[in-house]
Amino acid sequence: MELKNLLEIARQAAKVAAERILEVYHSDDFDIESKGDDSPLTKADRMAHEAIVEILEPSNLPVLSEEGRDIPFEERGQWDYFWMVDPLDGTKEFIKRNGEFTVNIALIHQGRSILGVVLAPVLGKCYFAYDQGGAYVGIDDSQEPIKANQFSMTDEGLKVVASRSHLNDDTKRFMDDLVKPEIVSMGSSLKFMVVAEGGAELYPRFAPTMEWDTAAAQIIVEEAGGEVLIQSSGERMSYNKSNLLNPYFLVKGIENKSY
Repeated sequence: MELKNLLEIARQAAKVAAERILEVYHSDDFDIESKGDDSPLTKADRMAHEAIVEILEPSNLPVLSEEGRDIPFEERGQWDYFWMVDPLDGTKEFIKRNGEFTVNIALIHQGRSILGVVLAPVLGKCYFAYDQGGAYVGIDDSQEPIKANQFSMTDEGLKVVASRSHLNDDTKRFMDDLVKPEIVSMGSSLKFMVVAEGGAELYPRFAPTMEWDTAAAQIIVEEAGGEVLIQSSGERMSYNKSNLLNPYFLVKGIENKSY
């Protein structure tokens, strides 16, 4: 499997999806619906999904998308490689027009995220990585490597990605164990990207997410030197489970455990 070639296909798919999203973003017609879980769905979600699926098709790999059909585990459990897609992550941010939403495209191999693209259409930033290839951010035609911060959990003033207004009890307890932490707020999978490029050291997510919310971002964090670990076990997050709901997890920069 030639990851460099697949990365270019994924970046192109994300770019075209972003163009479709921005068409709707700059219009007055979001055509908002409610999905079964009461989360919002817009015309932009649907247009981005269609664009991504069309561009990924020549790869001859199956696609599991938040906005695609519900594929039973009996079928997808047989897949060796497949694309996991969130065409518009942060639909609530999109509706608020705050720019903090992304297109997420990941390549999964035997339960592991091995390639990821996270593109923020309004910010004009595209984050990407593949296994053993490093993590990068591209702005317009330029690109630069990104690296997570090195830190110790005992450091004072660690930056933690969290919501100032919606800290649940588990997150509060986590924050209470830190020394004068500073909160950094961000929407969608950009929370992961803040850690990956050194804008924060920690992102505790002790609330429900789905696999397509995190798959692309995870490999970018890991290639930047960080980790995405299940809160209860400390194990690496995995994908294509029978239930696509993620466990609670912690995103970390480069933790120095020697002192």
